[in-house]
Amino acid sequence: MFFYPYGFFDGSMIFLIPAIIFALYAQSTVKSTFNKYLRVPTQRGYTGYDVARGILDQNGLRDVPVELTNGHLSDHYDPRKRTLRLSHEVYHGSSVASVSVAAHEVGHAIQHANGYVPLSLRNAIFPVASFGSQMAWVFILAGFFLQGMTVLVDVGILLYSAAVAFQVVTLPVEFNASSRALTLLDTNGYVAGNELQGSQKVLRAAALTYVAAMATAVAQLLRLLVLRNNRRR
Repeated sequence: MFFYPYGFFDGSMIFLIPAIIFALYAQSTVKSTFNKYLRVPTQRGYTGYDVARGILDQNGLRDVPVELTNGHLSDHYDPRKRTLRLSHEVYHGSSVASVSVAAHEVGHAIQHANGYVPLSLRNAIFPVASFGSQMAWVFILAGFFLQGMTVLVDVGILLYSAAVAFQVVTLPVEFNASSRALTLLDTNGYVAGNELQGSQKVLRAAALTYVAAMATAVAQLLRLLVLRNNRRR
């Protein structure tokens, strides 16, 4: 017998709505901040590629390639292939935003090379978190719709918890990479003193998106726990 999951859109949404609003604010902030400083050229004219290649070489990571990738704000470090990938506007750009993002991604490469524990932990739980984020809702919805199968909800929540754990561990990884980036940009002279504040704003805005992602994941988990408990009453 099937039943409509009564209460699935009830007062428990109070956990999720503020997190969603915060996430939308974070996305808007990172886009506006990035676009603003994408139009501010650095005085010394280094491109994102110059910064990435220079810092990698200085840290003994000459074997880590810097590749061009498609997309907007698609910059990332791939720990599996030990490859740094930069979007066109960062790779070729010589703006404050470009060099800041490039330095941040290099921060991840240095973390990987140094065995930074939070990054190692995040990489270790990624496969479980990826599976959990994809399959959690299959179990959760099945548990809500199939009478007497609330155990499926528990399985789904457990899987979703792995995705939440991934978001939590991501925070120190991203904050540390940004801290490294600011130090590297300053000490290596890639940005002038008055440009460092712009770099800070770009990286803080980017960090806000990770905080929002974690807040949304935690809020959703709390909501699911409330729904499960309501169903069992």
